[in-house]
Amino acid sequence: MADSSERVRTGPVIAAHVFGEPQAGGSCAAPVEPSAVEHGEVFVQVRTRHTPSFGVARLMLAPGEPVQVESGAMLATSYGVTVDARAQGGFLKSLARAALGGESFFVSTFTAPQQGGWVDVAPNLPGDLNVLELDGRVGWCITKGCWLASASTVQLDTQWGGFKNLFGGEGGFMTHAAGQGPMVVSCYGALDVVTLQPGEYVTIDTGHVVAYADTVQSRLRQMSQGAMQSLKSGEGLVFDFAGPGQILTQTRNPRGLVSWLQANGLGARS
Repeated sequence: MADSSERVRTGPVIAAHVFGEPQAGGSCAAPVEPSAVEHGEVFVQVRTRHTPSFGVARLMLAPGEPVQVESGAMLATSYGVTVDARAQGGFLKSLARAALGGESFFVSTFTAPQQGGWVDVAPNLPGDLNVLELDGRVGWCITKGCWLASASTVQLDTQWGGFKNLFGGEGGFMTHAAGQGPMVVSCYGALDVVTLQPGEYVTIDTGHVVAYADTVQSRLRQMSQGAMQSLKSGEGLVFDFAGPGQILTQTRNPRGLVSWLQANGLGARS
């Protein structure tokens, strides 16, 4: 039986073009100490459990500390934690993030009481979690539905993901995260980290991209030449990435799940 003790996970790190097995330290590994990022006198801590299949993240809060969470992602909180739904970044930025980036208009802000507290968060789809530590220098572009939670010192905005993406059914914009502090992203299935060195390239289906560092150059294009070839091959839009930097990928494609549900009469009915 898998060990459900709390631990910090950052996902297996693999080289470009090599999607191999995760490194040692999976669900049966011994717990390790949680990482902490200091913001003044406040320490933000994130611990994960039940990974890699049904990940839950516990956000440990100092007295009076707020944390921002995707709307509807809260699983449980310690007693006394309060919640406030806010339009993060103002009305226009929140509207853009909801309409273009596929995220909720409101971001839930949880605040710990005087004795501190915790918030447990979980994504909609089964899969792994990854805790990214933003250092104030490198930001991250996050695809639709993959942002789960982050420190209040992390700013969220909407970033253009390529003109053709508007017609690909996967959203033309992504959420861009910048600032300092931990950020939790979720994926459908297992998570891989592709590390590109300068001059290295990799092509990834858009449905398998979770996030990528903004040091990485990206180009969006159609995999097959022409609509008929795309229909025959079943391949749609892909990202061409160029290093240096990291790309987070998921082993399952949410689009495939939706297609399967619809094909079996289980999808949303109009």
